[in-house]
Amino acid sequence: MNIYLPEGFHVDSAYPVIYLLDGSADEDFIHVAGLVQFANFSWVNLLPKSILVGIANVDRRRDFTFPSRIVEDIKEFPTTGGSEKFIRFIEKELQPFIAKKYRTNGSNMLIGQSLGGLLATEILFKQAKLFNSYVIVSPSLWWDNESLLKLKPALLNENYSQQTKIYIGVGEEGKVMEEDAKHLFELINNAGRRNLKVSFDFIQGKKHANIFHQAVSNAFEIFAEKK
Repeated sequence: MNIYLPEGFHVDSAYPVIYLLDGSADEDFIHVAGLVQFANFSWVNLLPKSILVGIANVDRRRDFTFPSRIVEDIKEFPTTGGSEKFIRFIEKELQPFIAKKYRTNGSNMLIGQSLGGLLATEILFKQAKLFNSYVIVSPSLWWDNESLLKLKPALLNENYSQQTKIYIGVGEEGKVMEEDAKHLFELINNAGRRNLKVSFDFIQGKKHANIFHQAVSNAFEIFAEKK
């Protein structure tokens, strides 16, 4: 893990926590930590003082994907299919560890792009209560012939009442990626649930390789507007 503590951090204060997938120092931790710091400035004030937890990768293809029934997927990516165990790690080990090490206030955000966006969507659909804010960027929903989009998300059940913010961002990344992201937005938005605040953000001029920084920044601004 990589941990960013906000300026003025005090052990007796309680903080929200932002969990970042692909959170190694040579991946997205450093630039996202910069965004969190910027959003915390009093003259910007987009986020409350927050702890950022960057989860470093061991095998992202294994940890971020559920089992695929597509022969080509299995052949090309033989280690995939371990997301259930990784989600259990987040719920049973990582979140309790962070809550024990630091005082947290129960507010948890998850940020993921690409396969990380696929995992974030799977958590949103199956165990949404683990987080109350989701930043999902360029999700690889094509995985397993888009089977995740064919499920009924548990957060659309009548008994799901947690206030949840969801940001879905995509750039100029091809028909499949763009349409899948829009489908995800519509699936949630069209349910008309008052406890779900979902936003779709198409970022022109950005590709899969360079969208993430802008998308996370946009998400912080949109979440601040939807307080």
